[in-house]
Amino acid sequence: MADYVKVAVDAMGGDNAPAEIVKGAVEAIQAEKKIKVFLVGKEEQVKAELAKYTYPQEQVEVVNATEVIAMAEPPVAAIRSKKDSSIVKGLYMVREGKCDAFVSAGSTGAVLAGGQVIVGRSKGVERPPLAPLIPTEKGASLLIDCGANVDARPSQLVQFAKMGSIYMENVMGIKKPRVGIVNIGAEEEKGNALVKETFPLLKECSDINFIGSIEARDIPAGAADVVVCEAFVGNVVLKLYEGVGATLISKVKSGMMVNLRSKIGALLVKPALKQTLKAFDLEQYGGAPLLGLKGLVVKTHGSSKAVEIKNTILQCLTFKEQDINGKIQKVISGAAE
Repeated sequence: MADYVKVAVDAMGGDNAPAEIVKGAVEAIQAEKKIKVFLVGKEEQVKAELAKYTYPQEQVEVVNATEVIAMAEPPVAAIRSKKDSSIVKGLYMVREGKCDAFVSAGSTGAVLAGGQVIVGRSKGVERPPLAPLIPTEKGASLLIDCGANVDARPSQLVQFAKMGSIYMENVMGIKKPRVGIVNIGAEEEKGNALVKETFPLLKECSDINFIGSIEARDIPAGAADVVVCEAFVGNVVLKLYEGVGATLISKVKSGMMVNLRSKIGALLVKPALKQTLKAFDLEQYGGAPLLGLKGLVVKTHGSSKAVEIKNTILQCLTFKEQDINGKIQKVISGAAE
């Protein structure tokens, strides 16, 4: 039997489940022979979607789960009561070593709560952050945290910076990634109490390349490779990113259809424009890993289509091959001793 990287995928999670989830999983195994996908969900529905495709049978397995955790359900209560849900069963597959990673477009709260309760935190990790890659003028930056810890402490932000640096160096290949903390100005004395307390701690860290404060407007320009903040700020940054991007694309498209001259111009610039806009498409970067757990848990957008699911599954391969969990545990547990 091939030595696969095994990824459990929540086939019932998200707005487009199970169709887009299954499609993305099939595209992932068609692109990479090292991956085996375990589609966790209502067996009949999942198999009906699989029947639409031709794919290497040995790289897919369906795991029946009779329950689904809805987006609006209280996360902790749902994790406790719905033991046969696709999220809970998928997380247990990681905990028990049956899979190397779990991917879900389902309830963010349930994935975050379940990741900590079921998979568990690595030794020394205070709080696991949710860390998506976001497009910038210089490539991609890691936004950490974007949704897991809205009331973080300074020591936790320091850990986020260290975990983010490990991720960017080993997954994205950036040597000595630049770490910046989101602030309302570049001066060290500016910011709220959390930022003011965290800044000197980051300055003292010899194992990260801390460049100081960065303002929100500097993020799209790629001013830092690791963008550190607590989850309230990070979520606002991420949602504004998505909203401005969608609005800008819509305005550009409508502007090109105003008259015959603009339509002719649109035809001429379409190839170059399409390539440019692709660089700012969040889907190409896959999901957001919940860093600092004993196993890999990755959350994708609730509106994820097949391309994002595919890229998220492929992302798990790099994470596993580079032993990101092991490297994070070594750095964080060593600092805690």
